[in-house]
Amino acid sequence: MEALKSLSSLLFSSQAPTVSEKIDEPPFARANPNEAIKTYLLERSAEYREISELRQRGWDNPEGDSFFQKQRQNADKSDDRTAAYFFELMKRIGHELHRSTGALAVQRGSPHPNILDTCMAPGGFLEVALSKNPTSRALAFSLPASDGGHKVLLRMTSKAEIRYLDVTMLAADMGVEEVPKDHPDADRFLPRQLEPRQFFDLVFCDGQVLRTHTRAPYRERREARRLSVTQLALGLEHLRPGGTMVILLHKLEAWDTVNTLWRFHKFSTVKLLKPKSGHAKRSSFYMIATDVQSCHPEAVRAIDIWKATWKVATFGSDEEYQRMVWSTELSVEQLLDDFGLELVTLGKEIWKVQADALAKAPFIQGTSASR
Repeated sequence: MEALKSLSSLLFSSQAPTVSEKIDEPPFARANPNEAIKTYLLERSAEYREISELRQRGWDNPEGDSFFQKQRQNADKSDDRTAAYFFELMKRIGHELHRSTGALAVQRGSPHPNILDTCMAPGGFLEVALSKNPTSRALAFSLPASDGGHKVLLRMTSKAEIRYLDVTMLAADMGVEEVPKDHPDADRFLPRQLEPRQFFDLVFCDGQVLRTHTRAPYRERREARRLSVTQLALGLEHLRPGGTMVILLHKLEAWDTVNTLWRFHKFSTVKLLKPKSGHAKRSSFYMIATDVQSCHPEAVRAIDIWKATWKVATFGSDEEYQRMVWSTELSVEQLLDDFGLELVTLGKEIWKVQADALAKAPFIQGTSASR
């Protein structure tokens, strides 16, 4: 229960008498924040209304399921041809991201910029970043191929140190020095990889859960959250003040995604990019946070919350984990009052790019808008 208490103390002020009641309230008793955000955006964003209609038409057409199922199967393949395709795709996306934002060229910091890539394979992003920063050095983490990770195709260079590991098992880096001996993965947690004063000028956080990753069944329901908060916490904690983070996110209107954007908006300049060179039909996009004030009190608070979340997701009971999922600093209404109009502005181009791509998809063309 200590992890849950730690998270609760971070999220809620002791002055609020209704906090304990709010935590104890079962999830089904509360309004769905995703639905509240959707309603807010439908009322205020023409771009979101368009993408919502197109998505519905895709969901109504069985060919849409077949299309994305085929994409997932291709992504899971481990043959050389498929690996080479995705490597080149990520390089194209990296170049597009840099053309649009200039984010991959370090503008300040040491004459020898340091880059951290938290989930590197196949290595396309890192290769582009190294080319934009000729004097840079990089540290990259990548899930071993033997555990289901992607093949690394980054050209071997002395500029990059690659460590093959599962970042969700970095217990010491996430603040846990002693792992419970009865934990199912007690012998798989890893020693510290990043020194307390080790800082980077550019950080990539674009890992996502792989269906090919061999892991214990108990991790399935919590793995996406464990992976996201590990990348965010370690990336921000080890970012040099003024540095840049490139973060892969999904479904801009989702409650977790909105919370992440809202947090970074407090201590950095946030831009969003939906690549046209790849995955345009999907809901994924990139947040580029520049001039990140990583020592700002709100940044430090975010790191603490993400680490506490990882602890609950890794060691907590189902009850603790469910309570953690529903524990928030602001209600959805408060967050939208504070950040809603900014969300509409940020999402305008993201939804437009996806809508343009979906409108041309074979499972959309020919379907009726009234379906």
